[in-house]
Amino acid sequence: MNSVSKKRLKAYLIDVAVSSALTAGVEYLLRKKVKNESLHNLVTPTVVMWTLEYVQLRGCGQTIGYKKKGLVLEGEEESKLTSSQIIKRMGYRDTLSTLNYLKSPKKFEGNDGSSFPHDRFSSTVVKEI
Repeated sequence: MNSVSKKRLKAYLIDVAVSSALTAGVEYLLRKKVKNESLHNLVTPTVVMWTLEYVQLRGCGQTIGYKKKGLVLEGEEESKLTSSQIIKRMGYRDTLSTLNYLKSPKKFEGNDGSSFPHDRFSSTVVKEI
């Protein structure tokens, strides 16, 4: 695992921690109104994580974790991210990307760790600042 991949992993863990804290607050407020446990276990964490990530990436191309680790997400042609790129990236990462890793872990991170399968699918690339 090269340095960019390690930074990406650490950044993702930071983002998950922030999202989990926010999810706990949202669940506290929702538990009074919604009694369905599957909503609290499956839907709420995903919606909070995706919303938080979308807003941050759409605004400046960085999540909190990416800022802390000195990374930025850009389009392949160094263009500003589009909404469809961000949504494709999140959806692919949280569904099919895991299968890609299980199928061929050595090819998962590519040459330098800047382009994982979900990045290639959405035409994005992660760069160090």
